[in-house]
Amino acid sequence: MPAAGDTPGTGPPADGDGASGMAGGAGDGVAGGGGDSAPDGHSDGHATSGLSRREVLRRAGLAGAVTLGGVVLGRDALAARDAGAAAGYANPSASGAGAWSGLRAGDVAAAGGQPPPTLACSLTDRGTPAASAASAAPAAGVTADAAESAVASPTGGHHGHQGQYGHGVAAPTSLRADHLDAVTYPPPFDGRQGVTRTYDLPVTARHHAVAEGAVVEAWTYAGSVPGPIIRATEGDRLRIRMQNHTSHAHNVHLHGRHDPAMDGWEPIPPGAGFTYEVTAAPFGLHPYHCHTAPIAEHIARGLYGAMIIDPPGGRPPAHEVVLVLGGFDLDGDGRNEVVAFNGVAGAYHRFPIRVPVGALVRVYVVNLLEHDPIASFHLHAQTFDLYRSGTSLTPDEHTDVVALTQGERAIVEFRLPEPGRYMFHPHQSRLAALGAMGWFAAV
Repeated sequence: MPAAGDTPGTGPPADGDGASGMAGGAGDGVAGGGGDSAPDGHSDGHATSGLSRREVLRRAGLAGAVTLGGVVLGRDALAARDAGAAAGYANPSASGAGAWSGLRAGDVAAAGGQPPPTLACSLTDRGTPAASAASAAPAAGVTADAAESAVASPTGGHHGHQGQYGHGVAAPTSLRADHLDAVTYPPPFDGRQGVTRTYDLPVTARHHAVAEGAVVEAWTYAGSVPGPIIRATEGDRLRIRMQNHTSHAHNVHLHGRHDPAMDGWEPIPPGAGFTYEVTAAPFGLHPYHCHTAPIAEHIARGLYGAMIIDPPGGRPPAHEVVLVLGGFDLDGDGRNEVVAFNGVAGAYHRFPIRVPVGALVRVYVVNLLEHDPIASFHLHAQTFDLYRSGTSLTPDEHTDVVALTQGERAIVEFRLPEPGRYMFHPHQSRLAALGAMGWFAAV
């Protein structure tokens, strides 16, 4: 039970906490859709004899390789290894429509469950939370036509067809416009300081649709990939409660400064739990992730997230967005076949992130991409103030691209002076082509 004065976290609260839980996991509600044709325009069918998995993947394309069968991408091996991970445990964030709506019927049957009715999607673009509802309307002086053009897909529609500026890996066809809101828009700075804030990060195993036709066996914090956004003010007491509901050992390692006894490198065995208690410091942007060996696999399968520690008094008001870069090795070869911001490839290509023209935008960018030693964040048609790690209130430089090694992070701030779509992606073109490309729509 949190002590008096606790501020609720974004993770699902423990019984009796009274905290408001995160609305669905970042992986809920995504359906794997049909496959793409092979890049050379030919159909390889199921004739894989004599070909390596890499050659099959190259010839068939991502979704085509998936349709060749789980063995090609290693899904059967993953399922067999982790068959007991979800046995006897009902994920508290997976009750209701979100539990299986990320899977096609065949995936659900293979997992031994039945899908609930699919929720209809009534939105056609991404929007900021209700607290920042002003961003949903065009700014003064912006015509309705300009606003509509800004949020339309690059092919002129609203349905995320890849188009001229698309990438090779598409978002699942049933991705909802609000699907990633819980991991895209951080809880607002509340002005409080010196309080105890409690977050629950139960580790669970679940299916997660990462791209069109690609569903992975993910390990998650509180049912989402990435995990919930943790936010506190420097000097607050953070209480992170982790319960391991899988058949593998896991833990929670927080970046930043804290007592080494709370560093989170000790494995927590299946069925056990641990409460990490640290003082939030220093202010800035810090990742958290599993630190159980093999670390690369645990991170790549979804056990990571972002932690914002605000300076006392906070930062200037802005429209805030969190972008955590991650990847998915689908065939076990130590290379990423899918790369995504916030767990789903192409999500912000299909549903651009809306911001008001001329308003201050603050983006918390974290690189937790395994298997690729360096990535970056590049914004088209505008430059930004760069705060490396966010540990200073003075910009380090003014630029339009920042390189990020594994675990590195940055806060970038900018204004978009004209209505329209502003592309963002890693400047490594391979990573963008694998799904890490999106748009800010200034309206």
